[in-house]
Amino acid sequence: MSRCLFVTGGASGIGRAMAQRFAQAGWFVALADVDVPGMAQTGALLPAGRWSAHLLDVRDAAAWDAALAAAAQAGGGAIHVVANNAGVPLGGRLADCSVAEIERVIVINLTGATLGARAAYPWLKAAAQAGGGPVCLLNTASAAALYGTPGTSAYAATKAGLRALTEALDAEWAGDGIAVRSLMPGFIATPLIEQAPNAATPGTIRDVVQRQRLDIGRPQDVAQAAWQAVHGARLHTLVGPTARRLAFAARWLPGALRRRLRR
Repeated sequence: MSRCLFVTGGASGIGRAMAQRFAQAGWFVALADVDVPGMAQTGALLPAGRWSAHLLDVRDAAAWDAALAAAAQAGGGAIHVVANNAGVPLGGRLADCSVAEIERVIVINLTGATLGARAAYPWLKAAAQAGGGPVCLLNTASAAALYGTPGTSAYAATKAGLRALTEALDAEWAGDGIAVRSLMPGFIATPLIEQAPNAATPGTIRDVVQRQRLDIGRPQDVAQAAWQAVHGARLHTLVGPTARRLAFAARWLPGALRRRLRR
């Protein structure tokens, strides 16, 4: 039976790179997104007949159920990996972010992923019972989940929530044979990094990153980390030098890190 990846945010960026990486290994790929033209562009990069596209707003629980059922039907009856990858950015001072912006980032990044985990559970459980390889819920968190930094408050809160969701479900679903993993990349060169931090702040997220002389990684590196996470035992996978440096400082030099960030 063909193995199937269901990936949200599959129209571009990290989701597109994940789709390509798993397709290279012979997997059927079910793309889910609100961006229909973008999914078609991703599909054009995949083997013919080995992908499907599903309109999904991750905030809609009923849409999750419908998309997963359609993906399973298209992919041969089972779903082996659900990648909770859809997300939106929000940066800048919290006081400069509107209520609508704060509510949007929370409901898409955290509520949407939690609804996705709930909807994915019966499909992943069935795949685990059938055997034949790893079965996994994969959450795209962020280096922001390691330690909240200035200018990332609401966004970091959602990604820290994804980290906690990963840890809780890793224990909760262990008896069902479902692995739960997270990815924690630093800044990645996707269309999201070209957006403004928030509506009240000029420039782009890329501008902020470059001023701070931080590294910007490639979606392909996150996709390779996703492949390794699904097939490995590591609960959280750091991706890129920014994530590794922040993890080191948060663990071993928390006082120095706090003082530096407060400056």
